[in-house]
Amino acid sequence: MTPEKTKLITDSFNRSETLKFYRAELLEVETDFISIKIPKMEMMTRKAGMFNGAMIASLVDVSSGYAAVSHYKEDCYVVTVELKVNYLRPAMGDALISKSYVIKGGTKISVIRTEIYVQNEGLDSDSHVATSLVTMMKIK
Repeated sequence: MTPEKTKLITDSFNRSETLKFYRAELLEVETDFISIKIPKMEMMTRKAGMFNGAMIASLVDVSSGYAAVSHYKEDCYVVTVELKVNYLRPAMGDALISKSYVIKGGTKISVIRTEIYVQNEGLDSDSHVATSLVTMMKIK
């Protein structure tokens, strides 16, 4: 990925009011791969302390979108066509981590696989809590 493309993605990420509100951090930016971290806040959890499924789905959508954008050389805009999330276990942890991979990048339609993990401070390994398949369409 060119430095210019990396800057476009990073600048877009940093301008997002929603991502600022979530205190999201862009961990990795590569061609066909994006990783994002969101720390736990009380508004993101259910009474039992696990992350709410809507928060996970939101992270899947954002991360998949940036992964799709990373696939194209030019600056572009993508929208979600379809999003499917399989919740594997309760998301109990201190932060959510997304890892989004473009598995099929077409001229207009891309398919992205996004894995969601929870991170716990003091533990060496992350726990895999959700997996998803997302279809994105390039509209600009």
